[in-house]
Amino acid sequence: MDEQRKAGYDAIAIPHNSNVSNGEMFQLVQYDGSPMDRAYVQRRSRNEPLVENTQIKGTSDTHPFLSPKDEWADFEIFPYRIASRLRSQPQGSYVREAYRNGLQLGDSGAGNPYRFGVIGASDTHNAGESFQENRFVGASGLLSHTPEQLGSVPVASDDGGQRAYTLPTSRLNSASGLAGVWADRNPREDVFAAFRRKETFSTTGTRIRVRFFAGYGLDTSMLVDNDSLELAYNTGQPMGGALRAERRGEPEFLFWAARDPYGAPLERVQIIKGWLDESGTREAVFDVAYSGGEDPDPATGRCPENGATVDARTCKTTPGTGAAQIKGIWRDPAFDRKQRAFYYVRVLENPTCRWSTWDAVRAGATPHPDLPRFIQERAWTSPIWFTPR
Repeated sequence: MDEQRKAGYDAIAIPHNSNVSNGEMFQLVQYDGSPMDRAYVQRRSRNEPLVENTQIKGTSDTHPFLSPKDEWADFEIFPYRIASRLRSQPQGSYVREAYRNGLQLGDSGAGNPYRFGVIGASDTHNAGESFQENRFVGASGLLSHTPEQLGSVPVASDDGGQRAYTLPTSRLNSASGLAGVWADRNPREDVFAAFRRKETFSTTGTRIRVRFFAGYGLDTSMLVDNDSLELAYNTGQPMGGALRAERRGEPEFLFWAARDPYGAPLERVQIIKGWLDESGTREAVFDVAYSGGEDPDPATGRCPENGATVDARTCKTTPGTGAAQIKGIWRDPAFDRKQRAFYYVRVLENPTCRWSTWDAVRAGATPHPDLPRFIQERAWTSPIWFTPR
């Protein structure tokens, strides 16, 4: 890509499926084992400004092993390496851990190779893809397009006896995902420029829209119209940007999320923080806004569930719960201007049926006992990095 750039053709690479890389995607050293130097960091940063954190072969945001205090980390985990039943090592394979390790690498002097934004994608082997859970048809055309082939509906034995589920890895596939881009206009050049500045977000297939800013003196009125939104850009940094410490106080974080008109309402908005202190890298998840109208529990930082339920027999959801839009201002209660940190938003919809449950409902079968019956579709923004002076 550097050679192409010298010839006048700009290019970027968007790595995908880091979750199945067995720790190879986000190592702490170069491929030959040598320490990362500034030249390596700069080369990687200019060629890989984005990574994909959700697609049909699972989610690469984080893993329960890496984020044990995150109750939503166990989401569409695909544990195997590609075309294998060998387990993929979580360390070095997930985006949030890479963000945390990047803080530490950046503090060592070479720079941060993992200051990238996120998108979602599909990675199917079909001519087209449906991202709705109730219309999912697998990833490989006729090789795995029936519920029986996908492992969501039991098949009869050859002798007509007990029906049983097959155990293909496709049962762990996800109906995901989509890339969200905030660009000034729709031509290819504007979208590419947004990729470059990392003003992107990802979704699991739902068409949630989400904005995220950090700055000093931000206000929710900035999200009302285009003129006010321009003020948010002039005053703060959008997703993908970096914010420096200033003497005038602590930064505010401005967030806005809107539901998919054809999807489920929104349950909550969270801000995920990672930071570097004397003990190493750490992370925390904050509920910052909630559709149920209650403040977070001071002891846990969590809002209660809003009462939304799903009937596994019909996939009908509870009417009247959730929000069409959630926005607000948040201030970090543990902010320390001397610490390197990153912040990004995660938006959660109300629970709905997973594609495998929809298959079982249509077939009049019991949902696979080893698969999640319900999921919470979601979106993630690219981070905003905080740099001490």
